[in-house]
Amino acid sequence: MTEISLRVFGRTARVAVAALAMAVGTAGLASAQSAAAAAAPADPNPGALTFTGGVDFPSKYVFRGLVQEADSKLTLFPYGDIGIALFSGEGGIKSASVNFGVWNALMTGSSGTDGASGHSHYEEDFYTTLTLGFDKGFSLGTTYTAYTSPNLSFGTVHELAFKVAKTHFVNPYGLIAFELSGQADGGESEGTYAELGVGPAWTLAEGKAIVTVPVKFGFSLNDYYEGPEGDEKFGYFQIGGQIAAPLTSSTNKFGVWTVKGGIDIYAFGDTPKAFNNGDGSKVVATFGIGVVY
Repeated sequence: MTEISLRVFGRTARVAVAALAMAVGTAGLASAQSAAAAAAPADPNPGALTFTGGVDFPSKYVFRGLVQEADSKLTLFPYGDIGIALFSGEGGIKSASVNFGVWNALMTGSSGTDGASGHSHYEEDFYTTLTLGFDKGFSLGTTYTAYTSPNLSFGTVHELAFKVAKTHFVNPYGLIAFELSGQADGGESEGTYAELGVGPAWTLAEGKAIVTVPVKFGFSLNDYYEGPEGDEKFGYFQIGGQIAAPLTSSTNKFGVWTVKGGIDIYAFGDTPKAFNNGDGSKVVATFGIGVVY
């Protein structure tokens, strides 16, 4: 399973998927999504269409507190997204946009080429997001995601999620995701997931670099983290530090290219800990490169 964030929100939209991908990268899409939207580089293509693409290299794949690979080697997260600006005005709804994208996880470790399938393509997620902007920096994103596994490591999960965010120094957000079919935890029932987070961001060196500090909590509202003792409400806590720097100017005709890197620290609840072979915490390093045009 993927975040941005996006994962494809998630991790991103996310509230703008393009912004998240450039400022912090996924998985995942879904955490510093609002921070990424606020801190993204200028778009060299000011039209109604925006393309975002890139690849991230994490040391471990963790989705909502659930580690997806027991023995990791080389892991890649390639992604691509098309954003369409539908509307901008002065009424009750200030803006409307829609995003379509795909997010992948390719692995050479135990969940990929070294695993039972012998194939590296562990995950491929397809999503679409409708984002509405309101007064005072509030936004509402509605995302449908199909989480699939080309190497058949898990069954397809269909999910509908809603995210409320506010543009602010700390960029707070809340997310609720409903499993329509399939289960991320491999349990018996479709679950409901909740996430609360912030993502303050700072610019350094006169805007030549962006630092974000994403913080998030993941919870089960209903059967999302199923374990031997029933539904565990607390899923995980995550805090990180990430830096992104543009490689090209905002006027580059080939888009704004950005390099980014960071560290995320996870603390797991009882059910994720059992799912993760008894590990109560995990540190994940990520490096990536991406483009917005």
